[in-house]
Amino acid sequence: MALLHNNTILKWMNTHSCLVVMVVILSNTAFGQTNRYLQQGNQFYDQKKYKEAADDYARALKREPNNTSGLFNLGNSLYQQQKFDSSRKIMAATEKSTNDKKGKAAANYNIGNSYMSEKKWEDAINSYKQTLRNNPEDADAKYNLSYAQEMLKKQQEQDKQNKNQKDKDKDKQDQKNKDQKKDKQDKQDKDKKDDNGEKDDKNKEPKEGQNQSSKLSQQQAENMLNTLQQQEKKLEEKINKEKGVPVKLQKDW
Repeated sequence: MALLHNNTILKWMNTHSCLVVMVVILSNTAFGQTNRYLQQGNQFYDQKKYKEAADDYARALKREPNNTSGLFNLGNSLYQQQKFDSSRKIMAATEKSTNDKKGKAAANYNIGNSYMSEKKWEDAINSYKQTLRNNPEDADAKYNLSYAQEMLKKQQEQDKQNKNQKDKDKDKQDQKNKDQKKDKQDKQDKDKKDDNGEKDDKNKEPKEGQNQSSKLSQQQAENMLNTLQQQEKKLEEKINKEKGVPVKLQKDW
């Protein structure tokens, strides 16, 4: 095995030293660009220019995707723009990118706040509980958890009242529809009965010997009485004629 000469070793060291220096310089340059974008983002954020801040944080993350500060600040800038779904995704990525419990707690706290903004109380409660698992002393998380629990309770009570009122209104409407249907059916039955009664009266023929009306019956009675009176008068005249008694021209009643 041939030995390396000192001049060869020195030459190798000089060459590789340049490479090491070049790597260090490139690394520092990349770090400098990331840091510059983060600082610019922070300045925009302080000026409440949240879109511009988000753009700079995104540029920093393009160079260093797992930069916890960049992720966390991007999530906050999206939250300020009310892009809650996007903010939660970034905060979830922030939690995974760090092993620091307080960092995880902070990410979950902000996730809880985004749910609070949308009045998603149950989701907010779960996020604040996760915050307190990582940082049990977080007073803000305790307060927000209590508030979210109270709001969830009120929401459930209101939902119950709305459901009861909705059920009452439905029962009332059903009863109204039932009554209207019954009234309609009763009217149809009455109209049908009246129609049948009219048909029966039209189709009914008077029986033989039966008076057709009370007026006709009275007239028939008067005629019969007159006939009887005439027959009686004739009979009386006949009898008186045979006996030679003067005939009465008028009967006294």
